[in-house]
Amino acid sequence: MDNSINSEPQVNFAPPRDFATTLKSDLKETFFPDDPFWQFRDDKPTRRVTKALQYFIPILEWLPKYNLRLLRYDILAGLTITSLAIPQGISYAKLAEIPPIIGLYSSFVPPLLYAVFGSSKHLAVGTVAAASLLLSSTLDDVVSSKDNPALYLQLIFTATFITGIFQTALGFLRLGILVDFLSHSTITGFMGGTATIICLQQLKGFFGLTHFTTKTDVISVMHAIIKNKKEWRWESAVVGIVFLIFLQLTRYVAKKKPKLFWVSAMAPLVTVVIGCLFAYFAHAEDHGIQIVGHLKKGINPSSIHLLNFDSKYLPTVVKAGIVTGLIALAEGIAIGRSFAIMKNEQIDGNKEMIAFGFMNIVGSFTSCYLTTGPFSKTAVNFNAGCRTAMSNIVMAIFMGLTLLFLAPLFSYTPLVALSAIIMSAMFGLIKYEEAYHLLKVDKFDFVICMAAFLGVSFVSMDVGLMLSVGLGIIRALLYVARPATCKLGKVPDSILYRDFEQYPGSTNVPGILVLQLGSPIYFANCTYIRERILRWIREEQANTVSKGDILENVFLDLTGKGDFFRFSI
Repeated sequence: MDNSINSEPQVNFAPPRDFATTLKSDLKETFFPDDPFWQFRDDKPTRRVTKALQYFIPILEWLPKYNLRLLRYDILAGLTITSLAIPQGISYAKLAEIPPIIGLYSSFVPPLLYAVFGSSKHLAVGTVAAASLLLSSTLDDVVSSKDNPALYLQLIFTATFITGIFQTALGFLRLGILVDFLSHSTITGFMGGTATIICLQQLKGFFGLTHFTTKTDVISVMHAIIKNKKEWRWESAVVGIVFLIFLQLTRYVAKKKPKLFWVSAMAPLVTVVIGCLFAYFAHAEDHGIQIVGHLKKGINPSSIHLLNFDSKYLPTVVKAGIVTGLIALAEGIAIGRSFAIMKNEQIDGNKEMIAFGFMNIVGSFTSCYLTTGPFSKTAVNFNAGCRTAMSNIVMAIFMGLTLLFLAPLFSYTPLVALSAIIMSAMFGLIKYEEAYHLLKVDKFDFVICMAAFLGVSFVSMDVGLMLSVGLGIIRALLYVARPATCKLGKVPDSILYRDFEQYPGSTNVPGILVLQLGSPIYFANCTYIRERILRWIREEQANTVSKGDILENVFLDLTGKGDFFRFSI
């Protein structure tokens, strides 16, 4: 008799790998999941060097293929984002409580560096509101920007340098995984809370107040506004409301007719120009409407000698640099990926970290403060039809010309116009629809979002961020420590087994219990899994006894591990 007929199929088990091989494989999957060197692994040494340079310096890859047809689109996009960079630079510098000219400097050098090292075709570089406010609120704890502006500016440049070192180190060490802990719900809540307190702070400019609080929470800001109501100037409020209505109308037009995106993009610059003309001819200062003041000509002076590593201030500076650096990375990389997906393209998060790091290191040496990829400017760049990172170079060139010849013309910019520009931009960051979507889809994600929002709004920005990230980590640990388990049943007229709760028509196989575990087995969850399986068995035995059946086998479907186990009762 042929024994092969009754023989069972043979399973080929691979020999177990040694510890060194396993560790090497795990480290590779953790730090190099995209296997970045696959494309030139088998090339000749000279070709490898060329491709390696192109990999680490992306401009060497796309610049040789560049042509005049692409340049036409990039010049238009670069000019458009320059018109947005000028008012935003001045406004966000005001938010960071530093001289307005620093905001313009920050749109000159950093874009040049990003064009060389950045991997996104659409990201437009500039300053952002959240990082500006976070820097000022953190550094104001040790140095007042009003009492000692020179020292405060030194600490701003030093914090920017720390940010650059931190971001570059994360990129070279392939630690982009850290940014993944800033979930979408965390960023949504953090940005919403930040936008709320920034909007409230702009009431200082709207009412023309000269005395205000250095704190950022809602209660302190509202108390300061009410306390100083004797300083309120109706003239400033009227001008601010007019500018804000104009800006919101242009945003509405751009939203309804996307082809008219340039209307919204040009609106902040138009606001600044009209504000300057109004302040000059109406002598606005005589009516309580404050202006920016003198802006000197010239491109960025060196600031490397201004870096201050005094041990008295260093802990606060390091804290400010690391926290703002992490926020800037999360925002910049998320925005870059979002626009890349629209064109079915991909960006390398670790290369983006290195590019942002170089931007901020060199920026701290050239009178710039923290920069990243702001959403508003990137959206305008994308809609303007940019084709490559050359649009950042074009923006830097136009910004350089502005610094050399036009900067003093913006000296008459009313502060209330800048407040209106900031407030209009912040309205777009309070995403009610996304928060409501989280509430409907995942209650825990909604709690994480609201923790960030309420923490930022009523305590402080760093507390709100840490609270939200902490809840996110707790949730991730709960998924591992308490994996979902379900009982599977056979779907009628098929060979499929599915969850009984999702498929009520599924049937039981007599004497067999099939369970599915939603997570790999770890030391943290093995006790829980054992107790949960025993509970399923007790419940199933009670049901089978009542029906006259006997439970004989339990099958475990470990989908997370790709295994399937059976044991007998």
